[in-house]
Amino acid sequence: MKASRLLQVRASGVLLHPTSLPGAHGCGDLGPAARRFVDFLARARQHWWQMLPVHPPGRGNSPYNSISAFAGSALLVSPEDLRRGGLLTAGDLSAAGSLGPGPVDFVAAARLRTRLLRRAFERCLGNRRRRARLDAFRAENAPWLEDYALYRALGGAQRDRPWYDWDGPLRDRQPAALRDARARLGEPIAYHEFLQYCFAEQWGALRAHAAGRGVALLGDLPIFVALESADVWARRDQYFMDARGRPTVVAGVPPDAFSRTGQRWGNPLYRWELLRRGGYRWWLERIAMACRRFDIVRLDHFIGFQRYWEIPGRARTALHGRFRPGPGAAFFRAARAALGDLPFVAEDLGIVTPEVTALREQFDMPGLRVLQFGFDGDPARNLNLPHHFARNCVAYTGTHDNDTTVGWFRGLPARGGTPEAASRARVLAYVGGGARDVHWSLLRAAAASAAGLCMVPMQDLLGLGGAARMNRPGIARGNWAWRLKPDDLQPALAERLGVLTEATGRAPRAWPPGDPSR
Repeated sequence: MKASRLLQVRASGVLLHPTSLPGAHGCGDLGPAARRFVDFLARARQHWWQMLPVHPPGRGNSPYNSISAFAGSALLVSPEDLRRGGLLTAGDLSAAGSLGPGPVDFVAAARLRTRLLRRAFERCLGNRRRRARLDAFRAENAPWLEDYALYRALGGAQRDRPWYDWDGPLRDRQPAALRDARARLGEPIAYHEFLQYCFAEQWGALRAHAAGRGVALLGDLPIFVALESADVWARRDQYFMDARGRPTVVAGVPPDAFSRTGQRWGNPLYRWELLRRGGYRWWLERIAMACRRFDIVRLDHFIGFQRYWEIPGRARTALHGRFRPGPGAAFFRAARAALGDLPFVAEDLGIVTPEVTALREQFDMPGLRVLQFGFDGDPARNLNLPHHFARNCVAYTGTHDNDTTVGWFRGLPARGGTPEAASRARVLAYVGGGARDVHWSLLRAAAASAAGLCMVPMQDLLGLGGAARMNRPGIARGNWAWRLKPDDLQPALAERLGVLTEATGRAPRAWPPGDPSR
């Protein structure tokens, strides 16, 4: 369904990546804690759960730097649900041990979970019914799964060297080399296919549970893919690359409030004209996969579809890049012809030109408004203040790339003649409240606005400071690790959020059945 149509009914939700859920295996996943979070959202009268990309993270553990644009992350496969399904035992879980409730240690979590997933794989191979379901999944998803599973198997055999450093025949996907690799690596290929089968089954179960509680899922689609990914290895011709598999130009953004030298993301850039001549087939398949997983999809870095920042491949910073035209309206016309209504929310943050706004409005896509950006400059013109919000937008207190609202506010000095001190004064004047509960004051302002959808990061609901920040753009290490504590989802918090949601007309019209509180 078109996102703008859904936003005709006022609603609200919470932004929380599944890895941030609590649990015994080093990071959150799609199992019991995810279902408890859905139940918390239902009790709090929330209609939406927004996530970051759920693909396997690459270097730096960023969900926006995935090794596949189609696969699901094995870190999100729940060992508890594998036990419920008969692929693990209580003894398996006990023998594997557990990790503490603190921030995600991605290395330790992957090591612990791999032991359990290997055991589940062995049991699957010995179960005729399970093997038949795995075979059916493999056949249904072959267009992307074959390349992905081979890529992962080869990566393991190559001791995780990047694909562009593999031997020439494998790097360049010579048919004889690929046939030999498939023959040699049958077991690890099957293992990675099994992981995707487990992810798909558990995802389907979680989505059904959410639907039964009246909770819809809002996903995230990064515009670019990682250089070290199955997609780039399998379709090198789609990107600006040299003969050895190195990108000649890469993605990023020019200098901005986050970085004086800009951000050099390093993703290879698309050959959009070649993609256009092919009917954007790969992109349409990617969008279709996202739409099977989510009810609405956030298009990350939407401005890149109108124009993107091209950086020379050898440049160390983004300073000496240039803007290049993106695919523009032709891309979205092709997507609409193939998919019908466009279920997109446009992440139109950054250098938003009139052309970017016109492209978004041409296809009736809601844009984003972020309250943390609203208190600089002229309040009569700053569109990130709630009195300017239109219905066809999604209002946020902050995003995963910002500090938490409490951390941001604490960073604004209380005195002095600086612009930051002036911003702090504007915040307090606008919300009419004190500094102690500023996160709730700003959430109340967003919820009371005309925006069709109001989203709040979980950290802002809890009133957490900067230590709970999810990501610091331009900094490669130490991100994506924040987690909920096991007792954070208290009934009093759900009740408080529910009361605000009811008062601002955002509660679901039909309460989901089976709620024990009713």
